[in-house]
Amino acid sequence: MLSSAQLQQRRKQRIRTKLRKISVGLPRLCVHRTNLHTYAQITDGSGTQSLVLVGTPGKPGSSLKNGSNIEAAKFVGKKVAELAKAKGIDKVVFDRSGYLYHGRIKALADAAREAGLKF
Repeated sequence: MLSSAQLQQRRKQRIRTKLRKISVGLPRLCVHRTNLHTYAQITDGSGTQSLVLVGTPGKPGSSLKNGSNIEAAKFVGKKVAELAKAKGIDKVVFDRSGYLYHGRIKALADAAREAGLKF
């Protein structure tokens, strides 16, 4: 029987394999969540260089009371979209990293779409 971490790793690899086939040359919006914080990162098409990185810890997220709720995810989604637009990135591929498209992940994606990112 596989553990939940192993199952998530399988989902993550399956998603990234499909994204590589579909999105040749497009930047990838990767999300990561922990029990305390939410992070979003835009990498180049090959995934070797980080173009934009936003998370709830640090200066941008210091106004938040809690970094692991839907409000924090909306803040991160909006902020990552603003920084991406400033760098000239308007179209990305959404990589949910094996997480279910529900709750914080969905809120982050919806906030990024509302702020102008297309995926």
